[in-house]
Amino acid sequence: MLTVNPHYITDKKGKKISVVLPIKDFNALMEELEELEDIRMYDESVTSGDKPVPLEEAFKIIEKSRKIL
Repeated sequence: MLTVNPHYITDKKGKKISVVLPIKDFNALMEELEELEDIRMYDESVTSGDKPVPLEEAFKIIEKSRKIL
């Protein structure tokens, strides 16, 4: 479990309006978000019904699309 140590910035009424995190905590959060995005994309690909594409073919498709742009 990720533990963060936020510091809050408040307005004149004491309402929290921003959060300041140590860079270590921010980087850990970003890594967790990237991992969750990978999991979400994997789950989406499994349930899409699309057939898998071999890696070499995928690279060819990507390179072809880059040349078009």
